[in-house]
Amino acid sequence: MIANPKAARVSTSDLFNLRYIWLISLVAAMGGLLFGYDWVVIGGAKPFYETFFQLVTPAAIGLAMSSALIGCLAGAVTSGVLSDKFGRKRLLILAAFIFTISSIGTGMAGSFPAFLAWRILGGVAIGLASNLSPMYIAEVAPGAIRGQLVSINQLTIVIGVLLAQIINWQIARPVPPGATAADILNSWNGQIGWRWMFGVTAIPALFFLLAMFIVPESPRWLAKTGQPERAKRVLARIGGDIFAQKELDYIEETLQNEIARVDFRELLDPKLMPILGLGMFIAIFQQWCGINVVFNYAQEIFAAAGYRVSDTLFNIVVTGVTMFLFTFVAIFTVDRIGRRPLMLFGAAGLSITYLLLGSAYSLGLRGWPVLVLVIIAVACYSFSLAPITWVILSEIFPNRIRGAAMAVGVFSLWFGCFVLTYTFPFLNSGLGSAGTFWVYCVICALGFYVIRRKLPETKDKSLEQIEHELIR
Repeated sequence: MIANPKAARVSTSDLFNLRYIWLISLVAAMGGLLFGYDWVVIGGAKPFYETFFQLVTPAAIGLAMSSALIGCLAGAVTSGVLSDKFGRKRLLILAAFIFTISSIGTGMAGSFPAFLAWRILGGVAIGLASNLSPMYIAEVAPGAIRGQLVSINQLTIVIGVLLAQIINWQIARPVPPGATAADILNSWNGQIGWRWMFGVTAIPALFFLLAMFIVPESPRWLAKTGQPERAKRVLARIGGDIFAQKELDYIEETLQNEIARVDFRELLDPKLMPILGLGMFIAIFQQWCGINVVFNYAQEIFAAAGYRVSDTLFNIVVTGVTMFLFTFVAIFTVDRIGRRPLMLFGAAGLSITYLLLGSAYSLGLRGWPVLVLVIIAVACYSFSLAPITWVILSEIFPNRIRGAAMAVGVFSLWFGCFVLTYTFPFLNSGLGSAGTFWVYCVICALGFYVIRRKLPETKDKSLEQIEHELIR
């Protein structure tokens, strides 16, 4: 597509309509913001809805925390078929609509089964958005800045995470030291506050729903479904007529003999299996590196380090700010340093940090040493595994099966997250905080080994070039 990638990087503004590219990418990335908010808001609401619904067993607590993941799995696995049939844009509009109604429903839930049902429905929206937002951005972004633009999706996820943490912190009224479960239940937090934490998601969801009507459909999906003229018009607006024709020719070359309807059986092609397996491993590893436990079970982690509920809510905001700041490291380095070095650094950094964190708990250290190590872990994750996993998943799968393969990859990610979230209460009670983080230390070391052996570098390459190199 571009003969000299390095030259392209310094003259991108001359080659492409960056204002338009950024506009449509940011709108699509709103799915990431809602995904991040809806995913993390439950961590701050946890002490309050648990007392409201009288959840005391590890099974009930784990089910409440992981219920959205059931919907995520359903949304992820259906997104491949539906997005290849109806397009990326329509499915993102559907995700925005589901985010809106599920957030209101969760906030109004009067019983635990109703709470679970609305959380599962909200999870469907997360599953759709987590698949389609990065895929859409990758399919409209020029190769020279694709990593940066897909990483913007992670930035909006982090903004959603940070918003959820700040809103939870601001909505929740101070909890007195030594407050009992009955005190919390009868407080404003226990009756009303946690409902607002979920319900305010409807505001950005409505904005996302309206904004999606101004973005075009993915040109690669249009070409795949026999609409080359529409695809060419979108590409021309991105990079001009010459770029559009060359890009369209390249896309159509990779789509020869392909039908518009996705066929999951094609994923069993021996040439595609290694790529699919790598994508599944990267997706599962992003979850099993353990960092989501810090957000979803922050109450237990910081309580074990000696923090009260009110202190914990503030500390969660600190970790969110850290995640926000270090995501910019990925945005500014992913198209310079590359995907592979950042993934390796993140895996190694997390492994070492978890070793130290487990040791801190084992030695009985409390207070700021644990908080500092948690912040270091969040920082390592935020510029490596968090954003770069989405970049890799959006890049490595061939055009003709990208929808189905992304669905499998994202399904793997959410399945791994479900297992992680559901099992943490059992791991924590059986192994203790120290043993649990040592388990994650070993997992991160294994991830480092696999990435070093198997993951290729994809920076400065078009999606079609990547496909040609991976499938020989």
